[in-house]
Amino acid sequence: MSMSILAGYIILGFTLAAPIGPVNSARLDKGIKNGFWHAWVVGVGSMIADGIFMLLVYLGMVQFLGIPIVQIFLWLFGGFILIYSGVESIKNANTITLNYSRQKESLFKCFLTGFIMSITSPLSILFWLGIYGSVLAKTAQTNGTESLLIYSSMIFLGLTFWDLFVAGLTTGFRKLLNVKSLIAISIISGLSLVGFGLYFSYQGVDALLR
Repeated sequence: MSMSILAGYIILGFTLAAPIGPVNSARLDKGIKNGFWHAWVVGVGSMIADGIFMLLVYLGMVQFLGIPIVQIFLWLFGGFILIYSGVESIKNANTITLNYSRQKESLFKCFLTGFIMSITSPLSILFWLGIYGSVLAKTAQTNGTESLLIYSSMIFLGLTFWDLFVAGLTTGFRKLLNVKSLIAISIISGLSLVGFGLYFSYQGVDALLR
């Protein structure tokens, strides 16, 4: 098992986490307004949800997630959470100042935001079932099943590096931005979350009416 292969799986985890989606929008929003730890904890909540999905796929318990009523519930509940979070972000945008209290929002609430967004996101479920499932199949075919846990851990380590990167990035931006920029980013993040929420809700209603 070479270091280059392990590094490749770490990079895979890092790049899988990179696309701007609901969780990354929430990380940016919480980090810029509250600081490094709040952005990091949103990511921790998301990673725990990702870890649960990885474990489900790893154990082969994917049939439950294929049940239509479960998918519909996840679409609708995920959509509600995203829309609520986005509206809150937009509504509270004008309360941001450069002296924004870092204790204004509890770390536990940020953790729940990341966890609920990921655990209820059909995109996360489809992503882990599809991409991670494919990675497992390919790894097992190429290297045997005994290496699956190690390679899976490397992917998770890549997710961790991305979380630290985004948290550090938002902290750096926070020092450089003025109040108007902070408000604009909070509104843009909120609109992004609402957009994802509306999309999720539409998919849920569409599946329900079929």
